[in-house]
Amino acid sequence: MDVFRPGAVVLQCGADSLTGDRLGCFNLSLKGHAECVKFVKSFNIPTLVLGGGGYTIRNVARCWTYETAVLLDQHNSISEEIPYNDYFDYYSPDFKLHLTPNGQENLNTKESLEHCRSVILENLQTLQGAPSVQMHETPPDFFTKEDQAGAMEEEEDADRDRSGKSVSASAHSAAGSGAMIAGNDGGLADMDVDGRSDVSINGSGGQKAAHPAEFYEDDKDNH
Repeated sequence: MDVFRPGAVVLQCGADSLTGDRLGCFNLSLKGHAECVKFVKSFNIPTLVLGGGGYTIRNVARCWTYETAVLLDQHNSISEEIPYNDYFDYYSPDFKLHLTPNGQENLNTKESLEHCRSVILENLQTLQGAPSVQMHETPPDFFTKEDQAGAMEEEEDADRDRSGKSVSASAHSAAGSGAMIAGNDGGLADMDVDGRSDVSINGSGGQKAAHPAEFYEDDKDNH
């Protein structure tokens, strides 16, 4: 924990090491099994606790009930008596929470356990420290009022540029068709193109493109 410094721990609480397991060959009590949970919990690091193996179902239920109590600091107050439920008969003959280890011989010598501990610690020394990933602060997904105002002004400028280019192109097309331009007094002068007034140009060089829908053939208002 000191070297690797994890940000979170995933703890798998397999229960096939409990005494009386159908497949496991170990002889742990619930309290012995739960000591691992207590140890990891003591570091006060966010921990995700999962289930795992376990092939005597009633003992698995006992184990995870007790270890949930350990995680919640309620293990000293949890009742030893199994409360009545739909599966109450599965917990016979004693109907108790805790298991009693059988009398099988413990073949783990002090020397073998110490050897395992030394090998584990030696392997842990190869860790060079917590792995790191370069992090970047995520910018906010909203604009300030100043940013919004600036964005709106830029959009309006772009719209004006596009509009000016469109008018200029229309005037150039009209001039290329032999249109007559009149009026230098600052007022608007009509440009007659193919018998229609589609573009108005004033004496100061300002241009106004008229919408085609505003002009109709033989419309008296256009003459």
